[in-house]
Amino acid sequence: MSAKLPTDERLPLYQRLRDAFQTRIASGEWKPGGPIPTEAELTREYGVAIGTIRKAVDTLVSDGLLQRSQGRGTFVRRPDFESSFLRFFRQTSTSGERITPEGQVLARSLAKPPQHVRQALQLDAEAQGLKLDRLRKIDGNAIFREEIWLPHGRFQALENIPLEEFDNLLYPFYESQCGQLIASATETLSVSRADARTAKMLGIEQGSPVVIIDRTALGYDRTPLEYRRSWGSADTFHYRIDIS
Repeated sequence: MSAKLPTDERLPLYQRLRDAFQTRIASGEWKPGGPIPTEAELTREYGVAIGTIRKAVDTLVSDGLLQRSQGRGTFVRRPDFESSFLRFFRQTSTSGERITPEGQVLARSLAKPPQHVRQALQLDAEAQGLKLDRLRKIDGNAIFREEIWLPHGRFQALENIPLEEFDNLLYPFYESQCGQLIASATETLSVSRADARTAKMLGIEQGSPVVIIDRTALGYDRTPLEYRRSWGSADTFHYRIDIS
């Protein structure tokens, strides 16, 4: 018996297949970093031509959800979410090695998110959000202050976990504790001046220039799962682009 496809027959067959594949990714059946079935296996499973399977997979590769590896197959893409920090901030240890900062969750609270967060997470006016206040350090020195908002219903499991047990990298932690898979994110950079709280947490003077990164992270089904605002001292910020 062939696997079931989404029932909206107004859509082309390859697009219905794409939606079916995306559902399998979003549900965790096809896991990030792992291979998906071969084209031949999918052809047998869905009872369609291999060209239709290939076109559906091509769309997910173009969308960044899948990636092909020559001679190995097609895999669910696990993106590198630390890349923006590595691109835009000088992060080196005392030995000069470029490293990913350690993360420390300082506080956790349940509250109604402000309007810009509700909009980013597509929450209604009465929805509750889980807020994490986080500091990121290198060699014990604060590099970033972070304020993270999560939809409470999806991340309720984080309420009772001791703060010291939160992992350094949160996205794999969301996956293991809540079954929520982060697939992609959009980021916006801006420049401001450090308020009293940010200055104290980063060990800089109030009013010093800071770079702010606003990130909205999405699941494999494009549902917003996290809103994060990070503050970093402008002294460690650098920008480079190669133009040809």
